[in-house]
Amino acid sequence: MSSTRVLVLNSGSSSVKYQLLDMRDSSRLAVGLVERIGEQHSRLKHTPLAAGGESREWTEPIADHDAALKAVSAELAKDGLGLDSPELAAIGHRVVHGGKHFTEPTVVDDAVLAEIERLIPVAPLHNPANLTGIRTAQALRPDLPQVAVFDTAFHTTMPESAARYAIDVETADRHRIRRYGFHGTSHAYVSRATARLLGKAPEDVNVIVLHLGNGASASAVRGGKCVDTSMGLTPLEGLVMGTRSGDMDPAVIFHLARVGEMSIEEIDTLLNKKSGLIGLCGDNDMREIRRRIDEGDERAQLAFDIYIHRLKKYIGAYYAVLGTVDAIAFTAGVGENAAPVREAALAGLEQLGLVVDAERNAVRGDGPRLISPAGARVAVAVVPTDEELEIATQTYALVGNA
Repeated sequence: MSSTRVLVLNSGSSSVKYQLLDMRDSSRLAVGLVERIGEQHSRLKHTPLAAGGESREWTEPIADHDAALKAVSAELAKDGLGLDSPELAAIGHRVVHGGKHFTEPTVVDDAVLAEIERLIPVAPLHNPANLTGIRTAQALRPDLPQVAVFDTAFHTTMPESAARYAIDVETADRHRIRRYGFHGTSHAYVSRATARLLGKAPEDVNVIVLHLGNGASASAVRGGKCVDTSMGLTPLEGLVMGTRSGDMDPAVIFHLARVGEMSIEEIDTLLNKKSGLIGLCGDNDMREIRRRIDEGDERAQLAFDIYIHRLKKYIGAYYAVLGTVDAIAFTAGVGENAAPVREAALAGLEQLGLVVDAERNAVRGDGPRLISPAGARVAVAVVPTDEELEIATQTYALVGNA
């Protein structure tokens, strides 16, 4: 029997998300989440999908990622899907930061592990957890290919004019300071899915992808390749996000340090965890913000207006970068579900061919769909993202025929 299954692992500092897929038809066999790893009340939720099974959930101490993956393996085994199955072709790992070096999915070896570790200073919250997940999976299945799929890889096609910051070149190179971009697996998946929705090949389409969740990013994709993206050295740059400030005068940091007498750690926390929507109005849930707006809350309205203003600026900028735009695609939690955000983001841009059909925009749906009027010069689409399928697809393409 050929090996056609791929286990996708997304290892966080205290969590592991996982999905098991059969790549013959891209179907999901099981999904699950382990959270609060290292605490007394760790939680595992597992849902077998192959036979329409019911979810299983339990809470008990899970000491570390090794114990977490063993618990995941045990749950999969109950459904005949264990990690020891000969049908498992590979394990695909989400790795947030691949720097300039990793431009495509890569089979993990000692050199790859060393390079991911070397990138920890530019991804201190993510790469250590990603490494732990890889090493734990290697220990459980040393015979199985482990594949790293990098969030930054899709953006490595950006030209130097987009990737470089205008600072001293030697200093930038010494400290690896450049724009890397993130959410790459989502931008890759959505840009291709948008092309399919239009009945075209990715290389024949220019798309602006708007990944709007608690973290948010935009990308300009020309002919299937990213030519610009809003996040930079870290995920802090760019759009207004749930808790991150996005674009800001760097001198604000100096001002806070000198006049506000704040430490670097305090400023880091402020800009990453206490800014964006939550800093502006105290909420980072767009549904709650819209509810408050409907009740006449001025702070919520201002937060929404700032969010939309920044979003509209990036749409215009990336329209200019691409020159010709075939489609704009909204994705992720806010992008897929918040019709008022989509409508407001494109309001007033009719001269660019950007129009939202009110009735289509109001209809909720699970699959990719157009929300622009029939015959619109630029298609406006809602395209649900699927980062796990993208990781599995890239992983299987690399090792499936090995």
